[in-house]
Amino acid sequence: MPRRARVDWDAVNAAAPDGLILVRDLRALGVPSSTIAFRCRKVGGSWWRPLLGLVALARGTLTVHQRLVAALLVTGESALVTGLAACRLHGLRNVPDHEVVHVLIGHKVRHRSENFLLAERTKRMPTSRVLDDVRCAALPRALLDGARRLMRIDEVRALLCEAVQRHMVTVAALREEIEAGSCRGAALVRTVIVELEDGIRSAAEAWLRDLVNGMDDFPVVRWNADLRRPDGSLLARVDGLVEGVPLVIELHSFEHHADLDTFDATMRRQGELGAAGYIVVPVTPRELREDPDGVRRKLRAALEEARALTARAA
Repeated sequence: MPRRARVDWDAVNAAAPDGLILVRDLRALGVPSSTIAFRCRKVGGSWWRPLLGLVALARGTLTVHQRLVAALLVTGESALVTGLAACRLHGLRNVPDHEVVHVLIGHKVRHRSENFLLAERTKRMPTSRVLDDVRCAALPRALLDGARRLMRIDEVRALLCEAVQRHMVTVAALREEIEAGSCRGAALVRTVIVELEDGIRSAAEAWLRDLVNGMDDFPVVRWNADLRRPDGSLLARVDGLVEGVPLVIELHSFEHHADLDTFDATMRRQGELGAAGYIVVPVTPRELREDPDGVRRKLRAALEEARALTARAA
């Protein structure tokens, strides 16, 4: 009768710090194929196979971190996590819920997508970073790989605008990446990058820009424009400055003004703009969604008031 193989189970556990190990590594540690098959059996098995060629040493749902580790284990040492999963690793908050782990692999590497793993071959492997012990793509590539697979423009706006607002990436870097990368799924991304280049920094600002651009009788608006005092010091950076008249459009959201200190600061800022001779039109995201015609009427009325004010000053 053949002897049962002796396995150093401490070595097996040490080789799988996240509870995940490749089948080939189990074999190299002396675990027989029959033992692997027995422990991975569907009924009563203590192990299971989350991906082809990979074994989880405990039953149960993989954590977010385990899914990332699993995806990199099966795709090889040169693979990088990209897309939405990498955006979360970089610390972005406005990342849509997702189950997929998008991984970049070399163009000559063959590995199929399965389960939660999306494997994409690329000739243009980006620079990498290690975040939370996970190899991932640099943020510009991760952002665009994630944004290309989103179906709603406001999700693309929220993702890219947050990264730019928090100075985690520049608009120029996003433009460079989109021009160098794949055209697949890039239409919405290109639209949002143009908005960013025009100074838009949130989804609500993009709604406001679209509304104003659709008003044929309205002057050009400069977005996120700096207003300066006569001595050259900064008075305020306003959401929208209407060219040719002292008219400012300010987007007021509940999220941004939810605490008293921020609300007081906004009121002081509005008073300073008024004292400097500007008419301020406050607009809320809810108005833009639910009453766009009302916003148009408000803007036209403010424009007439600003024109009259300019005429009197002349």
